[in-house]
Amino acid sequence: MFELDHDLAQDIVDRTMAILPYNVNVMDSQGLILGSGEPERINTRHEGAQLVLANGRVVEIDAQTAKHLKGVQPGINLPLLHDQRLIGVLGITGEPELLRTYAELVRMTAEMLVGQRHQQAEQQWRRQRCDDLLALLLSDSGDSPRLVDEAQQMGLKPQLPRTPYLFELGQPQEGGAQTVEALSAWLMSRYPDSWCVSSAKSSLLWCRPASLSVDNPRLLDKLDSLGWNILRIAVGGQADGLAGLRRCYRRVGDLLAYGRDLLPQSRLLTLNRFRLPVMLWRHRNDDALDELLSPLRKVIAKDSNGQLLATLRSWCDHDGQSQACADALGIHRNSLRYRMERIAELSGVDPLKLDGMLALYLGVQLLPQTDAP
Repeated sequence: MFELDHDLAQDIVDRTMAILPYNVNVMDSQGLILGSGEPERINTRHEGAQLVLANGRVVEIDAQTAKHLKGVQPGINLPLLHDQRLIGVLGITGEPELLRTYAELVRMTAEMLVGQRHQQAEQQWRRQRCDDLLALLLSDSGDSPRLVDEAQQMGLKPQLPRTPYLFELGQPQEGGAQTVEALSAWLMSRYPDSWCVSSAKSSLLWCRPASLSVDNPRLLDKLDSLGWNILRIAVGGQADGLAGLRRCYRRVGDLLAYGRDLLPQSRLLTLNRFRLPVMLWRHRNDDALDELLSPLRKVIAKDSNGQLLATLRSWCDHDGQSQACADALGIHRNSLRYRMERIAELSGVDPLKLDGMLALYLGVQLLPQTDAP
């Protein structure tokens, strides 16, 4: 139930008195003055307002009548309504004969301000409730039928397949003041039926409907041009239900952390590209991974200028395609073959065979790109 408060009452008074040469008072549903052009009257009782509240109609008070009422000056007191409910009283000080011509216009303006404030409050409540619902839906207890039903009623469309994106933002660029909240608003306005959830000032989860096509590199370029300082984006796969979306949300969280630690120069990471390395990275403190990295470390120990490691990275990036790898490195295929033979000799595994290539590939994916030999 909407009620007048001091801030709204004083706002009505200030706006009205900027136009009228008369004092204005706004009283609540108990006749207490909440806003006034005479600050000393605030929080005092207004008997004229109580007459309006008791009878539900306009009460005019002339100078003679005002002498017999407490806390009252001559003027017109009008009921303030919201949704056909009496919520307070608007009082204009002065001789009633001089005020009648525009008193109703003043009341209409005041009721419009009340309606706008109520609408803003409703919108704010709805946004907050939607944020709370989304956080609950993405939690382990998010399959509750009551939650899903409320989300449906709020228009969140929990049944839609979605693709999660996790944004990591840096400090705003010079001249820019974009926030996570502003990015959330931009995404939801541009991509209908999106979900946006922020758990920190620098992090935003965006779950777009899978039916909406998005060119990820172009999206990143667009956000850059608008001034957002996007450090990196982790893109998950399509999730067809809430349980799948929760799993994918955890995966993009791992993907973002993996990119931050091992691929600091990469701003766009996709789960399809790094699914296996990310799965292993989650267990990076496990002793078993030392064995996986052992062949690569043997290569690094003898690779004083980093040439072999760069070659191996390129080999993995080009899926073992010799010509594409050689072209990328700017060398002849014979030089590439020599380097691959040297890698096989040092590591003890053959990168030209599937098991050897897999072992070295995983080692490369778990090695920070900034690491020097």
